[in-house]
Amino acid sequence: MSQDNKQSLQVGVIGLGAMGMGTASTLHQQGFNVTGCDISAQARDAFAAAGGQSVATPAELAHCHIVLVVVVNGAQAEQVLFGEQGVVSHLAPGSLIIQCATVAPSQAKQLGERLSAAGLMLLDAPISGGAAKAKSGELSVMASGAEEAFTYGQSVLDAMAAKVYRLGDAPGVGSSMKLVNQLLAGVHIATAAEAMALGIRMGLDPDVIYEVITHSAGNSWMFENRVPHILSGDYTPLSAVDIFVKDLNIVHQTGRELSLSTPVAASALQQFTAASGAGFGREDDSSVIKVYQRLSGITLPEAANDNQGA
Repeated sequence: MSQDNKQSLQVGVIGLGAMGMGTASTLHQQGFNVTGCDISAQARDAFAAAGGQSVATPAELAHCHIVLVVVVNGAQAEQVLFGEQGVVSHLAPGSLIIQCATVAPSQAKQLGERLSAAGLMLLDAPISGGAAKAKSGELSVMASGAEEAFTYGQSVLDAMAAKVYRLGDAPGVGSSMKLVNQLLAGVHIATAAEAMALGIRMGLDPDVIYEVITHSAGNSWMFENRVPHILSGDYTPLSAVDIFVKDLNIVHQTGRELSLSTPVAASALQQFTAASGAGFGREDDSSVIKVYQRLSGITLPEAANDNQGA
């Protein structure tokens, strides 16, 4: 797409958190005319300072041809689309919604039906890769929807992602694939925390555990990525505990709808729920290891020590 065509395409991004801000900034840098939307004045100001336009309510995105929804959960997606200040009733027929939040497949299907009735297109397009890849335009997008929706949104998808997986012609398939990813991601993080806790309890040096495991068969992408947060004691939330409380609950809910038991995911969900209940919900998801600290008194790297209740 030429630069002039990019400028003529009005793109809205609802949700200027870590993933949304990175995506909006990438699209702006790629030459699209981007308007960011967030209830946080600080987030709006940050995007405006980077050269983008910003508004406080989704209804103010009425001029947009394509709107990305990059919010936390299904309830927020429902609100920004159909709420009192929702964007749906203000968009021109034929506009495209790219729904990027992790939601239940059943909700994604319902959104597709409701948007179609309103004369709008939907791509069910959950994203993966974290804030860093959102900022660099290297996300993975797991998308499903009608051919015309893909065609209309292709330039935006290409700008924000390193890989776009076209998984089907109807909403729900993209969200189903994201659930598979989130089940694995949540289980791997919880297991990495348990493995580190066991090694520490046995008296092993945490740094040596990391060095050995990352060169052994027990390694995983999540172990390699998250354990350094534990080693440095830095629980700045790149992805928070409460995200996996939400996502693994969706896995559990979907399993119930399908009469499919997910016992390993359920165990991981309990650990994240315990971490959230202990007050770590807004910390990095690697802080699930603090559950083991509380239960068994292991000593984590000094900066990470949780002294509450000690």
